[in-house]
Amino acid sequence: MVKTKEEKHYYVYIMASKNNGTIYTGVTNDLIRRVNEHRSDFCDGFTKRYKVHTLVYYAGTNEVNSAIYLEKCVKKWRRNWKIRIIEEKNPDWKDLWEEINQ
Repeated sequence: MVKTKEEKHYYVYIMASKNNGTIYTGVTNDLIRRVNEHRSDFCDGFTKRYKVHTLVYYAGTNEVNSAIYLEKCVKKWRRNWKIRIIEEKNPDWKDLWEEINQ
């Protein structure tokens, strides 16, 4: 998606500690920066404590309210629903860091 200078893009993302391991869902307007913060344990918290460093899923939108709403929904989902959405797009739980950091 080509963005104009004025357009913002927002992402809902899921990080994992390993295949089928601990998972974390978040929302951001800068996916590369935010994933890098998780990977480098920049902030104390859940992802640092449980070594959740692998980006396994992300989805983007131009609407901030849509991104926030989706993040809240995903956080309420049962674990098996989260696993299903990950495996639909990333069946091997590959780290998508290289894909976004080009």
